[in-house]
Amino acid sequence: MIRKFKDSDTDQLVDIWARAGAVAHPFLPEAFVAQVAKDMRNIYLPNAETWVSVVDGQPNGFIALLGAEIGGLFVDPDAIGQGYGRALVDHAVGLKGPLRVEVFKDNQIGLPFYTRYGFIYESEALHEPSGAVAVQMVMAKR
Repeated sequence: MIRKFKDSDTDQLVDIWARAGAVAHPFLPEAFVAQVAKDMRNIYLPNAETWVSVVDGQPNGFIALLGAEIGGLFVDPDAIGQGYGRALVDHAVGLKGPLRVEVFKDNQIGLPFYTRYGFIYESEALHEPSGAVAVQMVMAKR
């Protein structure tokens, strides 16, 4: 089931973000990750259009949208590869149409996921706050 974010989801989603991020983004500096953890709770989740994947009454992933851009997609590491990420993106496409995303070039989970989904490379640039290279991708025309 996918439902709209509720304030009461915050702790669980920040935990999912932290665990999934540790797997997908081991290259990010600790100070940057610590700042994003604060911002996740206080800025990103409250201000994005966030949808939550729920299994057995518990969140196991989420997608945060900024218009037609994916601001974040995180799935519990124990549930990766089970279709929850795809379901969240499918849900977002149903709401917004073709999407954009920025994903770290060294993200060995996210970059292949978006490529398999049908996103195509648009450009890349240094993500100055983290020092990592980010790839901008758009959904291929179908």
